[in-house]
Amino acid sequence: MSDSRPSQDTTSSVSLERLLEQLDNSARAMKESPAFARVGKLPDVLDTARRVLLLPGGFAALQERAPGLEQAGVFEGSDWAEPATLLPGLTPYSLQSPQPDTVVVEALSQLRLLAVAGGDYLHESVSAEQAWHYLTQVLAVNLGLLFGLGGESEREQGRMAEVARGLLCHVAEQIGYEHVLDRLIDEIWRILQQRPIQVSSVRRMITQIAICRSDTSVDMGNAGQGADRLISSLYGPTQACREDPGTAVYQERLESMDGVALQNEATGFARSMHDTGLVSPYHAVFVRHVLERQDTLLLEALGLSSTGRDCLLCYRDLVHELVRQGIFAETAQGLYGLALMLERGILYQPPVAPALWRQVLLPICSEARERIELSCGYAPQPRAWLLQGVLNILGQPLGVGQGNNPTCQSARALSMWAYNDPAYLLQMVAWAARDNEIIMHFEGKPVSSAESQGGVAAEVSLDLDPVSLVVVPHLDRIYAEMGRVCLGREGDPHQWVNPEFHGWWSARGFSINVDVATGMLQDLEGFIRFFYASYHPFYNGNQPLIHPQPAGIAVTDSAARFIGWHAITILRVALDPDEVMRVYFFNPNNDSGQNWGDGVVVSTSGKGERFGEASLPFEQFASRLYIYHFDPLERGEPADVREDELARVVDGVHRTWGSNRLPAEALQAQPPGE
Repeated sequence: MSDSRPSQDTTSSVSLERLLEQLDNSARAMKESPAFARVGKLPDVLDTARRVLLLPGGFAALQERAPGLEQAGVFEGSDWAEPATLLPGLTPYSLQSPQPDTVVVEALSQLRLLAVAGGDYLHESVSAEQAWHYLTQVLAVNLGLLFGLGGESEREQGRMAEVARGLLCHVAEQIGYEHVLDRLIDEIWRILQQRPIQVSSVRRMITQIAICRSDTSVDMGNAGQGADRLISSLYGPTQACREDPGTAVYQERLESMDGVALQNEATGFARSMHDTGLVSPYHAVFVRHVLERQDTLLLEALGLSSTGRDCLLCYRDLVHELVRQGIFAETAQGLYGLALMLERGILYQPPVAPALWRQVLLPICSEARERIELSCGYAPQPRAWLLQGVLNILGQPLGVGQGNNPTCQSARALSMWAYNDPAYLLQMVAWAARDNEIIMHFEGKPVSSAESQGGVAAEVSLDLDPVSLVVVPHLDRIYAEMGRVCLGREGDPHQWVNPEFHGWWSARGFSINVDVATGMLQDLEGFIRFFYASYHPFYNGNQPLIHPQPAGIAVTDSAARFIGWHAITILRVALDPDEVMRVYFFNPNNDSGQNWGDGVVVSTSGKGERFGEASLPFEQFASRLYIYHFDPLERGEPADVREDELARVVDGVHRTWGSNRLPAEALQAQPPGE
């Protein structure tokens, strides 16, 4: 089934072998050409590849040639050049494009990743695990096309629609066709256990599963039997909307319900929302209905505990206004954020309620309005989308993600402020959304986002939650500007930038195990000893971490190869249910569950994690750490750290990201063969 397509290309009688020979020659000529001349060779390569894809065996043949085609420059200068940054959600547009070349390049890109996932291509920027994960999501968002439900777009594409469907069949067979849906459902639950704010991709996957399951002509076998709870969470969480009648019909049903029926609806919505972290549009319709007629049911519909109930009753008018202005069928996900915000009790902090009243009526500048409309749509108004985003980030401070942007510092700051100082976060949102400018201070001097020379990211993409959409472009520029002020100083700029950028609670003590000038490891043993003495309860006098602290890790892939430096937040250190000391941390990546190689697999559930936390055993975390902050007045006992424990962490660094960063004297001291 991996090459299901017409048995012959009717436009040519050339054999597959002849076409492959022609393709190899064209690719070789392109590779040997100067960089400026390669673009002229590309049309010939793509046209030949298109004809290969239309023949039996074409996908397998191009999969074998994927490394050579990439090295020839097929993806050079295009959106496909960096596979690590590709978004599965965009593949439906590429595969159903009316431009044949777009379909061909997308096919070549997926075949390249298929070679990586199968271990046949060791790619420098994406691991086998990442490639497999990406392709699984590609299948998820293209289930309709995979099962032949493409509709009118396929007819418009002509023969290229057969290429797109054949490609997906080939990918599904290589990954394990019979397990695609089952693994996809497991993957959705794994992501939902982390409770991210951005759930649009998850909703799209669930929608595709629902479409395929509802089509009787599609034989799915025994696959996907665990999908019912996911599908019902969006399209039928209660008895009155079980068959997904549409919001208009559901509104009519609500008008005729008695008190008992409404109570059952409220309980059903709350149970579904807290079970999955997803909110159905019907839930928003219900809440808006009872708000005007029987507002006591709002408590039940949000599934609040005594803490949340007390908070809602104390700030009843504010909560009602937040619902009226921010919760619609399109922004229903804000209900989950509202419920969790009430459970946190942060409205009792004196500045928070007035700041939320300001947010309700906040005028939005044209620049922020445009970004929200481009990302979220034109209905409801941008203010409602932003209010939904505020509710979500205040309720889920560990659910913020950086999207497809190199802005981990900014995402970490938003999370830390929502976690530590919600009023400060609301001030940042107001400045960015209303004034299109944020002014922070660095060592007493103002730093303006409007006057910055530019940020870390050349352009912040739109795959973000509404608050990040508006605020991150400003934070990114300010962070970069603070770094520029530190140019010329000896040492790592994070030493000065982190406390000024993130807040006073970032400890002023600073430790780094990499020499900034050379990139070589420095005083690794001392670095690890003081980390244990500062953070490990057995060595710091059992002092728990009071404020979350910024830290930096050396990220590695599943083969333990160094990928880059990454900003995270250390949240707490505690024993897990198995009595293993673990570091619980916030990772602003969209998915915290990662395999960092050498046996280091980040856990997101089942090890004592709270929603949004990632965790690792203390030793494993220390083996990936390269920067941390500490309070110089609260030092533990570095000398008490056991030598065997210290040696294991040092070995972990030397085996992985530090393998090519050993100082010359350390290399000379190693025995032969190491």
